[in-house]
Amino acid sequence: MKLFSALPETQEVEGAPKGASREYPEQVRESEVSEQEKWWKPFWTLSALLMFVGVTWGLSAQLLQWMDRPVERVVISGSTQHLDRKALGESIAKELKRPLLKVNIAQLQAQVKEQPWVRGASVGRDWPDTLKIDIEEEVPVARWGERGLLNHQGDIFWPELKEQYRSLPRLSGPSPDTERVMSQFHDLNQMFRSAGLNVVGLDLEARGAWTLELNNDIKVVVGRENINERLERFLELYRLRLAEKSAEIEQIDIRYTHGVAVKWRDKTDEENAG
Repeated sequence: MKLFSALPETQEVEGAPKGASREYPEQVRESEVSEQEKWWKPFWTLSALLMFVGVTWGLSAQLLQWMDRPVERVVISGSTQHLDRKALGESIAKELKRPLLKVNIAQLQAQVKEQPWVRGASVGRDWPDTLKIDIEEEVPVARWGERGLLNHQGDIFWPELKEQYRSLPRLSGPSPDTERVMSQFHDLNQMFRSAGLNVVGLDLEARGAWTLELNNDIKVVVGRENINERLERFLELYRLRLAEKSAEIEQIDIRYTHGVAVKWRDKTDEENAG
């Protein structure tokens, strides 16, 4: 009985591999699918990447075409009183023979700054077709010699002089000494204001001597030594003796230790002036 009963147990044990053999094809199929995915996954990744690159390239080409359109407008901004904005814009537009993206901004900015009335300038692109130029204009405060002008910082610039600038004070001297001349001009005007006079012309010679012109057409030769002492003595003498005869005086030389030398106008000059 025990031997007979053992046969089913043996059959059951032998039947186990049969059951295992039924599961084996599924494992094979899973392995085959895994191998296929292993080969197809890089392909799909590469395909997606190529599609992305293609779309990006197409959009980039369209964007570049949009950004690289020809310059159609030149817009000049900034407060200007003396600069001819229209003429400046036209002269720049004539030289713009390239698309906006290819405009040399640094070169164009340097070109604008070469204009006599331009103190500072910034140039930029405004897409799709506009070039923007922001101008800082020179502000003249005095003439320099017979042909130049000075700004408030003592810098010389050389525009075409018009009659309207003749009313500005006229200063002159060695070009490296513009700030010194400007400073002396302001100091002298403060000193002379107490006598009801204004300095309208000031000249510094290369050897350091000063000569000034007053608003009553009197020229004062100061020299280069003891400047303040000589000027104070002159002002005192002017108040006491010379103011009442100022219309007859052409020049006063104050380079003397005691007193001054007065050059009187010719009678013919006075008659012509009258």
